[in-house]
Amino acid sequence: MTVAPLRIGNASGFYGDRFDAMREMLTGGPLDVLTGDYLAELTMLILGRDRLKNPSGGYARTFLGQLEECLGLAHERGVRIVANAGGLNPAGLADAVRQLAERLGIPVRVAHVEGDDLTAGHPRSLAAHAYLGGAGIAACLREGADIVVTGRVTDAALVTGPAVAHFGWAPDAYDRLAGAVVAGHVLECGTQATGGNYAFFTDHDPARLRHPGFPLAELHEDGTSVITKHDGTGGLVDLGTVTAQLLYETSGARYAGPDVTARLDSVRLTQEAPDRVRISGVRGEAPPPTLKVGLNRLGGYRNEVAFVLTGLDIEAKAALVRDQMEAALDAAKSRPTEVRWDLARTDHPDAPTEETASALLRLVVRDRDQDAVGRTLSGAAIELALASYPGFHVIEPPGKGSPYGVFEDMYVPQNTVAHVAVLHDGRRVPVAPATDTLVLEPAPEPALPEPLPPGPTRRAPLGAVAGARSGDKGGNANVGVWVRSDDAWRWLVHQLTDDRFQNLITESRHLKVVRHTLPNLRALNFVVEGILGEGVAAQHRFDPQAKALGEWLRSRHLDIPEALL
Repeated sequence: MTVAPLRIGNASGFYGDRFDAMREMLTGGPLDVLTGDYLAELTMLILGRDRLKNPSGGYARTFLGQLEECLGLAHERGVRIVANAGGLNPAGLADAVRQLAERLGIPVRVAHVEGDDLTAGHPRSLAAHAYLGGAGIAACLREGADIVVTGRVTDAALVTGPAVAHFGWAPDAYDRLAGAVVAGHVLECGTQATGGNYAFFTDHDPARLRHPGFPLAELHEDGTSVITKHDGTGGLVDLGTVTAQLLYETSGARYAGPDVTARLDSVRLTQEAPDRVRISGVRGEAPPPTLKVGLNRLGGYRNEVAFVLTGLDIEAKAALVRDQMEAALDAAKSRPTEVRWDLARTDHPDAPTEETASALLRLVVRDRDQDAVGRTLSGAAIELALASYPGFHVIEPPGKGSPYGVFEDMYVPQNTVAHVAVLHDGRRVPVAPATDTLVLEPAPEPALPEPLPPGPTRRAPLGAVAGARSGDKGGNANVGVWVRSDDAWRWLVHQLTDDRFQNLITESRHLKVVRHTLPNLRALNFVVEGILGEGVAAQHRFDPQAKALGEWLRSRHLDIPEALL
């Protein structure tokens, strides 16, 4: 007997996403399950600090606010809700949801998943959590839960869990599970799948992208899916928006998780109709024997000051104030252990406004001692107010310094993590680890198409022919680049080598860059190791999450065949 497709939507891509999205998704059209992703690497650090202040906290409180408005709607429409908003305290959030439901007089069954918290075994960490799969979610749903909250699970687990519960897939239904993982990866970042942060946004009416609707997937029993959105909502779903999200925060062709390793090089996309993209052909393999564990700890304190340099002699002004500050820091009782300078030439000659005539010299300091980045820095900077370059001023005076976090990852055997589904009636159901596993290895590089024949070229930005999307994974960044025609692919795959990438992205020249090739998507994925230092919370660079790294790459000029322009 054929099982009906599962219509599963997303209403949150991060902690702080559009508050009204849950209501919009519940009222915009039919759904079976509504998911919400609230946890990024940085969010776990934020919740860890919250838990230090209030041991009963540690979860995403906005989720409760959304439920207060929408719990009745979900109950009336029979929509189940699955969210990782439990953060560091899924049991606490489950209790809070039950209290809310009782106060509202809405009979809902609330379950949660736990076992991801490994902090006790890592006492130097503020939070240490394993990335669990979807099996615990599936167990809760099979036993009748209306709402399931989790802690740290993989983003795709919010989709694989409901899919397993709905279709009854066995743990070794790898191709079907992989199809659900790919659909979940497209949904996880909300409106990034429906035109948000989209490289080719100028190809579309701005009014259409002003308020993009959230995405949903029509998931089928064979693991295929259609990515779409509710009728009448803003944004768009096309091959480009789905490709961009598929490349986001991934690396090679093997996309590993606790449930399955999905082969991204097998994914095929088809524009089935306006705002409907079919995902098919996804192959899966046994998951790796280990689980990723994210460790967040406090790294120390940081502070910064931005000196405004206006008009003439920008380089000389920067050199003067830098020499003065370095001398003052050297003479201080405690010089910061890390001192970083960056000059941003935002100035223009003969500028019509003072702001456009100005450059910014940014000084960032870090140290384990708050005084070293607070009093030391502020004293040195303020004392130069009347003794430095002409036009001296700063964006704002440096403060006391603020704590920053460090993210690290490690791996532990799956069978050492006690994954547990805590059902709505209080029963605790252990979730068995994967029995068949496969050690993760890089996929072989595919054969390349023939290059384009020689022809006239024109100097132009890469973005004239290619889209990109970039993001962070710990201290690494990925940049996915794709094109929209076979001829453009024949050019891109031969021209944008890892060496060429490093020449264009100068920050990566001293780092390891690995290129991965995904011909079905006409895409290349570059992983730049270490460019983000100790992760987003350390704020190592100007763009700490590498969100705009891909747009910088698109702005760089190459010799592009005129036939492609």
